[in-house]
Amino acid sequence: MITLRIEHKISNYEGWKKAFDSDPINRKKAGVKQYRIYRPTDDPDFVIIELDFENLEGAEGTRKALQTMWTQVEGSLIFGPQIRVMEIVESKEL
Repeated sequence: MITLRIEHKISNYEGWKKAFDSDPINRKKAGVKQYRIYRPTDDPDFVIIELDFENLEGAEGTRKALQTMWTQVEGSLIFGPQIRVMEIVESKEL
């Protein structure tokens, strides 16, 4: 499993969530199998998103699409986006 992890400040959650739900990069077509959205309990104006993929190619293509899209909204809707492609190497339920 490959996970694309995105972190950034947001101007407001409701506006950001509306934009996220409009799915401008077509997550399903890009190969996203599942996503998770987190908000730190001490910072409601920050989000962490994890997008899961079956393969690295889908994650890399999505990273490029997001970086292109961010040029249009950075500084108004999102601030300081960081993105990382990660591979799960171990997971264990306790």
